[in-house]
Amino acid sequence: MKGLASRVAGSAVITEEVLVDVKQAMIAQLVKKNVARDVADVIMNSVSQSVLGQSLSTFERVSTVVNTALESSVGRILTPKQDLDLVRNIQESQKKNKPYVIVFVGINGVGKSTSLAKVCYHLLQKSFRPLIAACDTFRSGAVEQLKVHADCLGVDVFEQGYASDSSKVAQSAITHATREGHDVVLVDTAGRMQNNKPHMVALSAVITVNNPDLILFVGEALAGNDAIDQMTQFNQALKDHARSNRPRLIDGIVLTKFDCVDDKVGTAVSMVHKTATPIMFVGTGQKYTHLRKLNVEDVLHKLFVE
Repeated sequence: MKGLASRVAGSAVITEEVLVDVKQAMIAQLVKKNVARDVADVIMNSVSQSVLGQSLSTFERVSTVVNTALESSVGRILTPKQDLDLVRNIQESQKKNKPYVIVFVGINGVGKSTSLAKVCYHLLQKSFRPLIAACDTFRSGAVEQLKVHADCLGVDVFEQGYASDSSKVAQSAITHATREGHDVVLVDTAGRMQNNKPHMVALSAVITVNNPDLILFVGEALAGNDAIDQMTQFNQALKDHARSNRPRLIDGIVLTKFDCVDDKVGTAVSMVHKTATPIMFVGTGQKYTHLRKLNVEDVLHKLFVE
């Protein structure tokens, strides 16, 4: 890619014509790292606009300008546009004497309950007192699975058994947490396919009735475009089944199995770009400690390593 960029050397001004080969090389590099082709095209258009018309005189300046513009474009995509300081947001909620409510959503088998447990551990390390709300009232064994995590973490689980109305269970859990002095309520919901209307109606009810502070979508890094489609349809379902004119949508992403993608980190770029939703955490293993914030610089490094 740098070799192709050097063809621009000696040009007084960068033009569309001299960028043709560079564009193709950049797109190929991004696609090679699992960035969706249409997203790569958008990024390249942004890069082209940012360097067109610049005066250049040396090879070093060409390669520096082109690659810096590309990294800046990807960096802007991955950098959250709003405050996602979870600790500070929980502390603000504490000042209002109300628990901070986080709802976890996603399809079956992506590691939703495990991700909830990891976030719970993370909050325990910050000296918060979380309560886990068992609102997966559909899947047999879901409550027991949460209790295993809770026992390991030393936290309480609020549950009302199976076949209960999940929105009412969450509501009761929040009331209980307020009364008992819990700082955070972590609401586990049933894993569901995004095209299952009855289940999506039930999920929308959990959101509408309880108005959580944060809605996290849990998806697999290995799923690629499938994860993007899942999240897009989840948001659409929340819109379609909302009970108000201002429906709550997904606020952030927990991307599991991020350690398995190696240098194919482009899924993260595609997911954030297409959904306009930031990645709050990435899962990097099975232990409770295997959760971290997305490191934008690390992603950029992996994207542009040949």
